[in-house]
Amino acid sequence: MRFLARLFAILAAAMLVAQPVAAQSILRDAETEAFLDEISAPLVEAAGLEPENVDIVLINDPSINAFVAGGQIVYIHSGLIDAADTAEEVQGVIAHELGHITGGHILRYGEGMASASRISLLSLIAGIGAALAGAGEAAMGIMAAGQQAAMGKFLAFSRTQESSADFAGAEYLSKAGISGRGSLAFFGKLLNQEYRYGYSQSDEAGFYRTHPLSGDRISALREVYEKDPAWDRPANARNQANFERVKAKLVGYIAKPSATLRDYPESDRTVPALYARAYAYHQNARVDRALDAADQLLAKDPDDPYFLELKGQVLLESGRPLEALEPLRRATALTNAEPLIASLFGHALIATEDDANFAEAERVLRAAVGRDRRNPFAWYQLGVVYAARGDTPRARLASAEQQVMSGQYGLALRSAQAAEHGLERGTPDWIRAQDIGMQARALLERQCEMERGRNCAPG
Repeated sequence: MRFLARLFAILAAAMLVAQPVAAQSILRDAETEAFLDEISAPLVEAAGLEPENVDIVLINDPSINAFVAGGQIVYIHSGLIDAADTAEEVQGVIAHELGHITGGHILRYGEGMASASRISLLSLIAGIGAALAGAGEAAMGIMAAGQQAAMGKFLAFSRTQESSADFAGAEYLSKAGISGRGSLAFFGKLLNQEYRYGYSQSDEAGFYRTHPLSGDRISALREVYEKDPAWDRPANARNQANFERVKAKLVGYIAKPSATLRDYPESDRTVPALYARAYAYHQNARVDRALDAADQLLAKDPDDPYFLELKGQVLLESGRPLEALEPLRRATALTNAEPLIASLFGHALIATEDDANFAEAERVLRAAVGRDRRNPFAWYQLGVVYAARGDTPRARLASAEQQVMSGQYGLALRSAQAAEHGLERGTPDWIRAQDIGMQARALLERQCEMERGRNCAPG
């Protein structure tokens, strides 16, 4: 029966692929998203996909992992960025995940599970028949063999998909003119991690794996990469410099300040080190030190919008919104009102508690959600503006937008219904309130079915 339990555990885990982000938080940062878009663009083009349809999303998870989960979205764990040393390593991972998308592997997981389930069910029926005939030991043997066969079939299906994605990724790197050295280097990190945790590289152990053996993957890909014209091509210096910046920023934001200050000591005056220390000091509420690091960055480049954003963020979150306005206004202008930066600027305008700033805040925030509707923070701030001027229906609508994206489906449904009742019938906002209400109701029903295993409607 251990085979049965293991099979069900694996199949359950595979079924969760459809919504793996639900229990994890998404990290959003304008500079990091711009970097990921830039390094993935040539790979997306090489894969024959439309750039506007592909998203690279950063997940706050310390494990070294990346995955796709339906649609054309590549999820990358923060732990993967931390483990990588080069932009090319990250590009190798993205290329592999694009291979899953172009191969339709998420859709085809159902085929593998269905095939495994058929074997499992047949062995169960045969085992019961043997038991009824009085052959108890034979029945157990039939069922155990069937479960093992089912597990083997599903895992073999998964390993085949991983190998397919490996070679598709190699093709996309080649078409984009990117060396496979980074891809191999990252697989080497995975292999070292397997050794560290005692994972066997034997063929027998490989039977129980969803991925091919890392050593085998490296050997197979090395043959492909070393023959590729891009193998000896030097790395893109701009990409590498930007990678070091966003990695340091991520470390400063997530890691314990003591660890960040150890890894990026005061003697290091490079941009990544100043970035990391600024966020570490900000975490520790050492505002003067954080602002000093931000000012050192601005001394290197006064017109870098992300340095300006950093200074504005530190000032705003330290209770100094009036001082935050100037750097955030400049950062917003320099990035052509990039939605995340504009949202922070809008927040600063509201935080001044000066009614004279609310009209500008509304303009900024409406522009932000117009370009990026998946920004619950901007919707929340826009709702504050509407509430302050007494526009309750639109405040409710903005709350509904924010709540449905935050998984608060019951609140979203009630907010959308209240907005619908207060808005003029047939207007775009009235129609949007109806849409959110229907979306929230459907998500509530789905959530109820998953939790209780039956059809149910929201109360």
